[in-house]
Amino acid sequence: MFKIISKKSLSSNIKRYEIEAGDIAKNAKAGQFVILRLHEKGERIPLTIAGKDTIKGTINIIFQEAGKTTTELGMLNEGDSIRDIVGPLGHPTEIEKFGTVVAVAGGVGTAEVLPVIKDLLKAGNKVITIVGSRNKDLLILEDELKENSSRLLIATDDGSYGIKGFVTTVLSDVVSKEKVDIVYAIGPVPMMKAVANMTKPLNIKTLVSLNPIMVDGTGMCGACRVSVGDKIKFACVDGPEFNAHQVNWDELISRLSLFKKFESASFENFKHNPECKCHKE
Repeated sequence: MFKIISKKSLSSNIKRYEIEAGDIAKNAKAGQFVILRLHEKGERIPLTIAGKDTIKGTINIIFQEAGKTTTELGMLNEGDSIRDIVGPLGHPTEIEKFGTVVAVAGGVGTAEVLPVIKDLLKAGNKVITIVGSRNKDLLILEDELKENSSRLLIATDDGSYGIKGFVTTVLSDVVSKEKVDIVYAIGPVPMMKAVANMTKPLNIKTLVSLNPIMVDGTGMCGACRVSVGDKIKFACVDGPEFNAHQVNWDELISRLSLFKKFESASFENFKHNPECKCHKE
């Protein structure tokens, strides 16, 4: 069991938990993730490690309440425990002195980019961070991102804060004025695809952190397979980061929609009967 030490709401449906997980905290690196299961009847879901404290033996997870399991997770409180957390999983982000790095994040991907830019900045890079959200109220971690970036640029779809437009609008402006050595993108799949399409003709190395359907985190189930170049990869053991210009984006988008009908039905059933024995031990 993994105890929740603190709980904080970052926006209306995005929460940050600090959780006791000493072994994971000791070994985790930027870009890695965990798979958790709330209880015996729960599904396994992957969440990026958004921070750690090796002295306290804790890790941070930040998640958006978007479906049944994340909503159920958000109902827990300080002092409650999560049954299973496995990690750290996946390959860490490649950290070295590249030169000028542009980190692009959208939505809850903002949380996932934070440990990456921290390490990239420490490695001596100039880190330009571009963050996008639908509106100002959904923007998270602004102060922490600013602290760990050489420059922070914010875009909102409605123009309520920062630059009106998408992250690709801001990225286009940056690459027209700066010599960018590498782009790192994480967020909704359409956003990452758009970033890849922009940087490919400019021949700018671009890495993306993928979020396919994932079950066991060991590569055995094959649920998280993605096509990268002419090869099949498993995001949990080969990734989660890949060359953005080689990802088969259309296939990834198609696979992400495979179980939408069942996910929606499960969520609706949970909302109407959250104490059902099919959800709990």
